[in-house]
Amino acid sequence: MSGTHRTPQQTAEYVRDGMFANDKATRGLGMHIVEVGPGRATMEMRVRPDMLNGHATCHGGFMATLADSAFAFACNSYNELTVASGFSIDFMAPAREGDLLTARCHEVSKAGRTGVYDTEITNQRGERIAMFRGRSYTAKGRPAVPADEATGDNAR
Repeated sequence: MSGTHRTPQQTAEYVRDGMFANDKATRGLGMHIVEVGPGRATMEMRVRPDMLNGHATCHGGFMATLADSAFAFACNSYNELTVASGFSIDFMAPAREGDLLTARCHEVSKAGRTGVYDTEITNQRGERIAMFRGRSYTAKGRPAVPADEATGDNAR
């Protein structure tokens, strides 16, 4: 299906498949994409023993990576190559071994080449663990996933 004939939802799914197939960091940490759509993405990650810090809680860097991955899928969902120009994260509660963390990212603002996206991380009990705000920069005229790179077979 050519890019001109895709709905916005189909474009987001096409980008999800192509990006996920090539995203070794996201896959290596055991993250799963729950949902994508135009300007939004939801991902999950189970806290493993090798993700714990010296206080036996999930290292903040792993939570930032989860939120950053959801942010990447959300801001690239229009199939325009988009990168992070910065982010901040605030932690509200610890995550512990075995917790299932869910990062829900949505677009707050997109104007020209810049965007702002918020991601909330919760645990399996719905408790807020962290809030992440990402700032994006879009390289106009360059696809996030070139034609024929993504197929339904690439989502693993």
